[in-house]
This record gives sequence, structure tokens and C-alpha cells, in this order.
Amino acid sequence: MSGRPEILFPLFSEVEALQGVGPKTAQNFAQMAIETPRDLLFLLPYSVVDRRTRATVKGVDLPAVVTVEVTIGEHRAARNRGGAYRILVTDAEIDFQLVFFHGRSRYLESQVPEGARRVVSGKVELFDGLAQMVHPDHMVPLDEAAEIPEFEPVYSLTQGLTQKTICKSVRSALARLPELEEWIDPAQMAKENWQQWHRSVVNAHQPNGLDDLDARSPSRARLAYDELFAHQLTLALARQTERKARGISSIGNGRLQASVLAALPYKPTAAQSRAIAEIATDLGSGKRMNRLLQGDVGSGKTLVAFMALLVVVEAEGQGVMMAPTEILARQHLDGLRPLAEDAGVVLELLTGRDKGAERRAKLAALERGDIHILVGTHAVFQQDVVFHDLRLAIVDEQHRFGVRQRMELAEKGQGADVLVMTATPIPRSLALAQYGDMDISTLDEKPPGRKPVKTAVISTERMEEVISHLRQAIAQGRQSYWVCPLVEESEVMDLTAAEDRFKRLRAVLGEGIVGLVHGQMPAAEKDAAMAAFQAGDTSVLVATTVIEVGVNVPNASIMVIERAEIFGLAQLHQLRGRVGRGSAESTCLLMYQAPLKESGRKRLEILRETEDGFVIAETDLQMRGAGDMIGTAQSGLPRFQIADLERQAGLMAVAQSDARALLTTDPALESPRGRAARVLLWLMRQDRAIRLISVG
Repeated sequence: MSGRPEILFPLFSEVEALQGVGPKTAQNFAQMAIETPRDLLFLLPYSVVDRRTRATVKGVDLPAVVTVEVTIGEHRAARNRGGAYRILVTDAEIDFQLVFFHGRSRYLESQVPEGARRVVSGKVELFDGLAQMVHPDHMVPLDEAAEIPEFEPVYSLTQGLTQKTICKSVRSALARLPELEEWIDPAQMAKENWQQWHRSVVNAHQPNGLDDLDARSPSRARLAYDELFAHQLTLALARQTERKARGISSIGNGRLQASVLAALPYKPTAAQSRAIAEIATDLGSGKRMNRLLQGDVGSGKTLVAFMALLVVVEAEGQGVMMAPTEILARQHLDGLRPLAEDAGVVLELLTGRDKGAERRAKLAALERGDIHILVGTHAVFQQDVVFHDLRLAIVDEQHRFGVRQRMELAEKGQGADVLVMTATPIPRSLALAQYGDMDISTLDEKPPGRKPVKTAVISTERMEEVISHLRQAIAQGRQSYWVCPLVEESEVMDLTAAEDRFKRLRAVLGEGIVGLVHGQMPAAEKDAAMAAFQAGDTSVLVATTVIEVGVNVPNASIMVIERAEIFGLAQLHQLRGRVGRGSAESTCLLMYQAPLKESGRKRLEILRETEDGFVIAETDLQMRGAGDMIGTAQSGLPRFQIADLERQAGLMAVAQSDARALLTTDPALESPRGRAARVLLWLMRQDRAIRLISVG
């Protein structure tokens, strides 16, 4: 796998090698991240112009693009500088005018002399009752008319590029297309009625009407599949390499698990039992576990995680559980402590706050193996943190941890198993795109005893009612969150919004009752405000969205979200999940500012109708699109040029099973189809995969 296959060289030359592309055009292309002919071929047209020839302009609903055969009539030069140069023309039925601004008469007289027959194509508009075509897009002799495509593709442009330039460059790039060996499973090709790669590329750039632009048209679907297949092949290779790394087999005797289950006041749900069994099987196999545990707010991930940790403790190993912030790490500690006491397991917390002698004592105990389970923040990554025998690393809230940190953490234990937990339900297509190298366990049931949260949608005009509702709740000893909107991405504005709301509520409800948390506060102040609310010292916590991840205050039973219509669905669902954790009836008030846009109204209605995070996530994906949904830039979600994750979720699943199946039968990609797949990886610039093959 030393270098790029020769058959791809023409596609990876400089873009200037294409016809009509000089240094200036190359610079403009570079702004669109087009540096090679290959990049241009992956820029598919987003629309088409119908340029089929008609007999006449008469009867056409103007303005419209018309292609028509005409006889050239009188030329009328501009009367004054900067005026229009007009040419009268006649089609089969009526006369109209061709109009040129800054038209050079000598040039036009030679191009379209009076009496000549020409095919002209361009936008025809009515001006003072006269039909006119300003600056025709095409103006050619009859014998060249065939060069005007019936359906002309329309591409996205950047400054300095015209449709003509792009069309010409694309034609030149298409002329370089090699015929590549097939990497798609023959059964899949036949089932979908797809053509070979080069035919599909040509068809995608030469559409025969609007239907060919649809993501589901055969040529586009095939190219989308190629993109997804290359991505899944990369993930499957990473998974293969990771699993080959020496795993440790941890087989528990069930003793500690039994004592915890016996002490629980309820039975685990079927989903929890299934996830625990899947994880235990992975821990016992000699292969590295790399599993994602996804469950909605309150689906009982903590218990599943703890049972997994107990398996490795029973096998005389150690486990670590990491959270993105100190608040969450302490919360995990509080959640696990009663369970650990039932099992007689030693649990300890390590954060950036541990200093000096105390820290040294903890580290020594960890290295001796006296601490069975360590809970912490990324402080557990530091060099001096050494485990006696680390078997399992659990990472909470994946999107705060990249793949690289996952690897680093696993390296603390030679081949430690990795379990990632996320409370954000992810639609299947996105889960495959983002976590395709992992196996997935899903908790899709709520444990008994979780009460539903009543959700109401009300206008901000009823603010006074809401505040008096709060006053009654406080009198009954209940607590509530008040979430302020994030204003226009500006942190300064957010701050004012939150501070104004805080001052107003404090004035109405009384001193010492209202706390405030926002993104601009120093960490220590934020922690103090959170701690006061957790302890019940304050009754209302005014916050920007910093509270959405994981904070647990069972006594909080009211969630007010101001300007709810500007939040995303998933975010609203996460925020609502902060209440309903205790025994009290809980309410979530979604306050909107009228008038509501259609999309905002739809989002709030969905929340009112369902508490199922997976249903909400699927709807969110359809409404917002994949990139928006998890903020592509920070999520590690690949950017696909052709594939559309919202509408082609099914293709992603097929691509994953095809990629894994191919590697099962041909792990080194040496078969004819395997070698074709290598070419695909080069074509799709999957450098990571290419490195994995060459190393492997």
C-alpha cells in the first residue's frame, strides 16, 4: 500500500491541468476546496436548466429560459455611451430582441450577421410589452446546436467563477475518468440496479431532468453509497486493528454483582439486563471491547456501568470512570457510593483539586491495587497516575472526548476495555457515522418509578403567572431551574440576559432564594452555585445551558425554559430531563415569544407529545439535518459531500454491514474486490484507513 494507485493519477493532478483553468480560476476553485480534478467530480450539480429547443417564444410563461431557432434581423447600436445594443430576431411565430450592454458592434456583426440563422438560449423577459433576451447564454450556428445540453447542470459557485467555466472544467475532468474495478458487493449492485462507478459519475454530471438530481436517483445513490462505504471501511479497519491489540479477558464470579442486585429496591429493566450481559461477554472475550452505551435521560446507565466495573473487580482488576467536569465526576461518585458500600468495593475520586500529600496517598493506593474503582475528570490522564491492573475505562458523555483521548485512556491499561456512555439518544444513521467502529448497546426503557414530566407550552406574555406559580412551589419546599436563552451566539449578551433575569427573580422572590450559573463564571463560583442548589440552600437556579449535561438534583421539579423556540429539540429534551428525578410530580414550562415560526412551533409540539428521546432525535435529524444536529465541527462527524445522512440512513447501515463482511472474509484486502476497495480508499482520501492497512 506504498502510494496512490497509478490508475488514479489523472484525477489527482493539479486542477490547472484541466481545459480552461488558469492560475486565477485555480485560485477561485481553491476557495471551494477544489484542488484536483477528483474534487471537481465530487461537486455535483444542485439544479438543472431546461434548454430543450422550442419552436417559439410565443405562449411561454415569462420570465423563463428559452432555447429557440431564430433569423437575425436589424442591428441597432446604442444611442449613447453605456446604452444597450439591440438585435431584432424572428422565431417561427414572433419577433423579439437580443439585448447587449457594452456590446461591441464590430464583434456582434461578425458573430451574428443580419439574415443568418442561429440557435439562441437564455432568459426571456417582458420589458414594456416587448419580449427580450438579455445577454444570451448560448448563441450558435445551427450545426453546433447539439452542443447545448438539453438539461444544463447548475453548480454552486464562488466569487470569480461562472457556470460556463465550471461546466467546461467538469467536461474536461470527466474526460479523465478511469474505469475502476468494482468494490461494491455484486448482490447490492444488482438489487439497486446501479451502474459502474465511471458511468454513475458521468450521469450525475449530465442529468436528464430534475429527477436525476434526487439523492435517490441510481447514479447519485451509488456515489453516496461509495462515500459511506469508504467511511465505514475506515471505521471497520480501525475496529479490526483495535481488537487485534491484546485484550484482557476479565471473567467475574458474580459475587459482588449479586450482592448489589439484592440490595436494589427494584429489578433492572430488560434493557439494562441485556446491556449488562453484552458488556460482560465483551469483557470475558480476549478482544478489546470498544462499546457505546446509549440511553435516554434516566434510563439507568449508572447501574449498567457499575455492574461492568464489578465484573473487572471480581476478576481482581481495576476500573476507572471519567466525566468531563468535576461536578459530574462528584455526581458519579455520589451515585456509585451507596452501590459500592453494598458490595464492599473501594471507590475513590481523583480531580484536579487533589494536591500534595493527599494526592500522593491516593496514587500510591491506586498503584498497590487498594482502590478498586477510580472516578475522575481528565486528571486521570496525567503521567503520574499509575494503576495496579486497569481492565476497564468508562467515559461519560463522548462528545467531550475525542477518539484520541479514548485511545490514551485505554493505553493506561495494556489493552483495557473501553465503554463510552452518552445520554444523548443518537439516531441510528448518525450513531453509525460517528461511532461505526464501536459496538452499540441501547437502553430504550425507563426504570420503574420514573414519573413522566408534564410539559406545557406558554407565551412569554404570561411571565407573571409563571413567577407566581414558582412562588407557590417554593412555599411547598420545591426547587426549580430557570434556563435563559443563548442570545445571538454572544457570550456578553447571554450574560446580561441571565443576570437581568436573576435580578428580576431575586427582587420578586426574595434574597438568598435565587442562584445564578453561566458560562462566563470562574469554575469555583459555578461549582459553589451548583452546590448551593444541590444542597437546597437556594430554591431557584437561573442558568444558561451549562446545566444540560447530567446534573442531578432530585428535589428540583420545575424546569422553566425561556425562548424555548430558539433551542434545538435534543437540547430541550436534555434540559427537561433534569427534572422528574425525585418523587414529586414535575413540570416543564416551554416559554416562547410570539409570533412562532412554523419550525419552532413544530419542535415545541413534539416535546409536548413525547418523552421518548429516540423519537425526538429522529425528528430532530429530519428537521435540522445532520451537520447542525451535533455541530459538525466539534463532533468528529465526517462531512459527506454526496451522501445525505437524513435521507439515506438505510444506505449507511448497509455500508456498515458490507464493510465488516468484506473485512471478515478478506482482512488484508487482498482479493480482487479487496484491492478495488483499496482504490476506493485512495479515491476518497481515507488516509487513516490506508495507514492501518499498510501497518497491518
